[in-house]
Amino acid sequence: EVLYIIEREKGLTETLLAIAAIDQLPLEVVPADRELTFAAAHIKARYPLAYADCFAVALAQEFEAAVLTGDPEFRKVSHLVDVDWLLPIDGVP
Repeated sequence: EVLYIIEREKGLTETLLAIAAIDQLPLEVVPADRELTFAAAHIKARYPLAYADCFAVALAQEFEAAVLTGDPEFRKVSHLVDVDWLLPIDGVP
């Protein structure tokens, strides 16, 4: 999601630089395999959430992790996974 926004707003060169920067972070990129895709689809079928967000929920379930977000849409699935809420810049949820 971050990458398509960068490409749309800044172009492909900046996107490639962002990928290089992301590759330096202590993050694990998890492939969207069949099992994860089915889990995300199952969530999407039941909750009005963006499909990409359903992947985040499915991954959080798989890894017994929390979703870190400021997106209020995740309130709809906060009973499925722990959600750690980021506050907006103005500090109002």
